Parts: sequence; C-alpha cells; structure tokens
Amino acid sequence: MRTALISDIHSNVEALQATLSDIDSQGVDRLLCLGDVVGYGPNPRECIDRLTSCDLYILGNHDFALLDEAYQEGFTPNARQALVWTRRVLFDPSFPLVEDHICDFFGKFTQTYRENGILYVHGSPRRPVEEYIFPGDVTFPAKMHALFGLIERVCFVGHTHLPGIFLEGLTFIPPQDVPDGFALPGDEKCIVNIGSVGQPRDGNPTACYVIFTQEDDLPGRVEFHRVSYDVEVTMAKIYRIPDLSNDLGHRLAAGR
Repeated sequence: MRTALISDIHSNVEALQATLSDIDSQGVDRLLCLGDVVGYGPNPRECIDRLTSCDLYILGNHDFALLDEAYQEGFTPNARQALVWTRRVLFDPSFPLVEDHICDFFGKFTQTYRENGILYVHGSPRRPVEEYIFPGDVTFPAKMHALFGLIERVCFVGHTHLPGIFLEGLTFIPPQDVPDGFALPGDEKCIVNIGSVGQPRDGNPTACYVIFTQEDDLPGRVEFHRVSYDVEVTMAKIYRIPDLSNDLGHRLAAGR
C-alpha cells in the first residue's frame, strides 16, 4: 500500500496543483489530507474543488476556526483576518464564489483516524487539532514520552509545517538526513511530521508531502517529496486581496 499524505495547504492552489500532479506520477493507492485546507492563502474554494477525491480528511485548526468563529480568538491577527475573509468567500450567500458543496466538504472531516497501529491527526496524539510538536521538543522528555504513550506504532501529523521524524528515543531526523527515504524501525515508535504543501516553514519554499509505503506487517517506509511551484503567482494574488496581509505573501518566498 502506497499512501500519499498532504497537509497545511492553506488555500495555495498553485502549490496544491503541483503537488497533486507529482503524486499522480508516483503510483500511489490513496491520498490522505491531514488538515488546514484553508487559511492564509488566496484560493480556498479552488483548493477544496481539487481535494474532493481524497480518501480521508483530518480536521486542522484553521479548518475548525473557519467553522467555529469563537475559536479564532487564539489566532494571530494575520491568521484571524485571513479566516474572516475566507469564511465570507465560502459561506456568505451574497459572495459570488459560494458553492453548495462547501458545507458537504467540511462535513467529511474527522479529528483522528486509526488503522493497523497507525494514527493520523493534524496536531498531536494528545490534542489532535491544536498541539504543536516542534523539532526542539525532543529536549523535553516529559512531553514526548506522554505523546508516544498515546500511539501504538506510528503517528502522522502536520500543523508545524516543519517536516521530519521523531523517534521514541528522543531523536529528530530532518528530511535532508534521509534523502532516499527512511525505513521505520520495528522496535521504536515514531511520529512523522509530513510538512506543508502551501506554506513551508523550514526555509525551503517548495511544497512538501510524504509517501508512506507499507507491505504486509512491516513497519513501513517514509519518503519526503519536495515540489516546486510558481510561488510568484500565489504571492501576487495575496497582494491583490486587501484582507490578506502582504506578509503572508512575503513568507512564501522565504519558506518561513
């Protein structure tokens, strides 16, 4: 079974389209989305339109805040302003881009999904929608041991936009250290952050996704993929929308 995992698209349709095209060339069996389809970017409706064939949708914090306005209070001003604009684009009947299937799309989301000892969430096993797991957290044993105690074998997450592999022995492996992929150990639990399609924050502006390959009862293999896209096009769209901060465009070019 070859599974493509994407997360944190954030309304960046150029990055999403390039990623989906690359995934189509990889011969995968299914596509799973770990949340945050919307937020920050200029094309929420177009991203939703391109994701209607996903096999699984996990709820991200921006997706949740879109559906529950009260949850937006904890967001940064730029993120909150972008969500207010996104909500108007998607749900205001007077806005020309509104489509009936938008509500049906978000009705498919779930906070967690488990199969064969593998957990899929947006944030963490402990707080699936909102808890961050940063690379530096390997220096906080209490937090990491608590998280690993909630998973059976492997957990896939997004949320931080920082890809890499956390091992139960308190090691973090960045993607550049495993350019040919990483065979998950059978004797150690793992948390895999799959990175971000639409707003990478690891200093690399290219879209990031993961292919997880599993055969029989073997632990599986993880491959990180980076995909170039026309970031200037996305930036220009952001700059043309008064309700989206220009900084949301600037950060795409820097991968931050």
